[in-house]
Amino acid sequence: MSSGRIVIVGAGLGGLRTAEELRRAGYEGGITLVGEETHLPYDRPPLSKNVVRGETDDVTLKPAEYYDEISVDLRLGVAATALDTAARTVTLADGASIDYDHLVIATGLTPRRIPGLPELDGVHVVRTLEDARKLREDLVPGRTALVVGAGFIGCEVAASMRARGLDVVLIEPQPTPLASVLGQQVGALVARLHTDEGVDVRTGVGLTALVGDGRVTGAVLADGSELAVDLVVVGIGSNPVTGWLDGSAVALAERTAGGGVLADETGRTSDPNVWVVGDVAAWRQSGGEQRRVEHWSSVGEQAKVLAHTLVVGAAPDAPAQVAYFWSDQYDVKIQALGEPSHTDTVHVVRDDGRKFLALYERDGRLAAVVGCGVAGQVMKLRAKVAGEVPIDEVLEAARV
Repeated sequence: MSSGRIVIVGAGLGGLRTAEELRRAGYEGGITLVGEETHLPYDRPPLSKNVVRGETDDVTLKPAEYYDEISVDLRLGVAATALDTAARTVTLADGASIDYDHLVIATGLTPRRIPGLPELDGVHVVRTLEDARKLREDLVPGRTALVVGAGFIGCEVAASMRARGLDVVLIEPQPTPLASVLGQQVGALVARLHTDEGVDVRTGVGLTALVGDGRVTGAVLADGSELAVDLVVVGIGSNPVTGWLDGSAVALAERTAGGGVLADETGRTSDPNVWVVGDVAAWRQSGGEQRRVEHWSSVGEQAKVLAHTLVVGAAPDAPAQVAYFWSDQYDVKIQALGEPSHTDTVHVVRDDGRKFLALYERDGRLAAVVGCGVAGQVMKLRAKVAGEVPIDEVLEAARV
């Protein structure tokens, strides 16, 4: 396909990368990029770190003139509200309707909320640039902050608030921070990092209630303890933005399976003219399972495969990529290669009390690597993760 109109719904990293890859693949037709926010497409990872800390306010991925250069029609500040796959039209919140030959869904995620909590000032989530700016205004040194959820967002926000001089309580229902992603053994090392930085880390406990008259002043935890707090950040995960697809012919994954838009290994959905990319996409994996991957680096890889398949008719020839993700906390970078599982056997081969390197064993082979503050050592193991090298061989090399 070299002509026609492609509409991309979602003006974030996934939407931008898809537009770019379509042009690289030789597509010369019209591209319309629709975004709910008024901002130009921007990078989200810095929101919980650099933006919240006040180090930058510009996370724009490309300047406005870039979209003219690659002939992309930007429709910002208007959300998609409905999809008619039979008529091939997208309805927008302002009442406009856009025709398409192919549609790419790149709507991403929206933060989960805790049901039953009162609407109070000082209670935050971090997903958008406006969210980060609003939280930044609340970060007054000496205040006490409660962070609910010790996933990546919660841990990063906790670190950023400590850097701004706040007292921080970090709570997590699981046994350790990041337990579901990195496992309990490595999660305990992450907990140690935060504790050493002065964070009050409380695991195995959740939030029951918030207290306040207009603005939050306190919190009640599931263990019955009560905290006086000046602000709260809720970071308990996110849900795929798929509500606007209700009534369309596009098949969705069950919420119990993580939700999202179902697609094959190239991003094509149940409708042959509709595709999906990014955090909202439940692509078919090499093992046959449908799963969403919420990692920054995977978005560009998906966009390249999707665009090449749509334009050329087949996925590009490329070696399998090793999954990679990272998280900046305090003065260290936590990095992961591969897909660590809480069921893996973990070998901690370096630990100096702050920095560490952990190898994940699955079926006798190296399945993943997680390191904190040891970037060089982590990246040197990429080929061994890709090759699923026997774990004994890797451990032997690590001892030398």
